[in-house]
Parts: sequence; C-alpha cells; structure tokens
Amino acid sequence: MSKKERLVAAIENGTVIDHIPSNKTYEVAGLLGLQQLTTVVTIGNNYLSKRIGTKGIIKVQDRYFSDEEISRLSVVAPNVVLNIIRNYEVVEKKTVIMPDILRGIVRCNNPQCITNNEPMATVFRVIDKRRGIIKCRYCDKEQAITAVKLV
Repeated sequence: MSKKERLVAAIENGTVIDHIPSNKTYEVAGLLGLQQLTTVVTIGNNYLSKRIGTKGIIKVQDRYFSDEEISRLSVVAPNVVLNIIRNYEVVEKKTVIMPDILRGIVRCNNPQCITNNEPMATVFRVIDKRRGIIKCRYCDKEQAITAVKLV
C-alpha cells in the first residue's frame, strides 16, 4: 500500500454513509444520534471527491437505519449514498432521495401556521427536489429546505 492511501477499518455488518457534503458530516452524525451508540462509529471528513469536491463518510457497525431516519437524512444531506454491509460485503447500495411528502420532519417557517400553534405534525409537499423547495400543506407557504429547521 502506498503512503497516500488512507486506512479505515472495514465493518463486518452495518451501514456506510458516503458522499456526505463535508459541511454536513457532523450534522448527519447528530441527526442520526450516533453519539449515543455503543457500537463502533467511524467518521471521516474532508476527503477529496470527484463528485462533490470534498466529502464526509460515516461507518456505523451493526446499525441499519429506518425509512423515517433516511427521510430525515434526505432533508439535511440529499443524495448521500447508503451502503448496507453484511459479512464485509456491500449487499445493497442506495442513494438517499428526498421523498415527495415530508411528515413531521421539518417545522414551518410561517409563525401563523396552525402547526406552530397547535400540537400537530407538519406535512410538506416537495415541489422542486432539485432546488429544494417545499410547500406546507396547511398554510401553503413555499419554503427553501435549507431555511427550515428539523422538528
């Protein structure tokens, strides 16, 4: 092996989250609650990437993520790649894509919206995935996904 190669331990079973924009790596780790895990978690950041410039990568031993966690992840870092590992082999690879409907994931920016004044879940329709534009089902306010806060 050359000195330029970086060694990160392979995991036997678990999930590798790859192609995370470098500025989102630790936000992804926090969002998924990785600091509470007792299994091995490896976080690498600022690796060169032909696809996105620099990237982060997170390896999580013995942990697979639910559809709800993946939907939340799509809001913070769309287009990351999840690699499902079993017996040291990638058995499934999927790009995280924002769903068409976001339920109970982000808050509405409109202070007058009923979701900010009553105990109820938010519901947004994603109207432009490329530009990250969502629309509240209750008040019809269009919002940039980058300007909303997670619930």
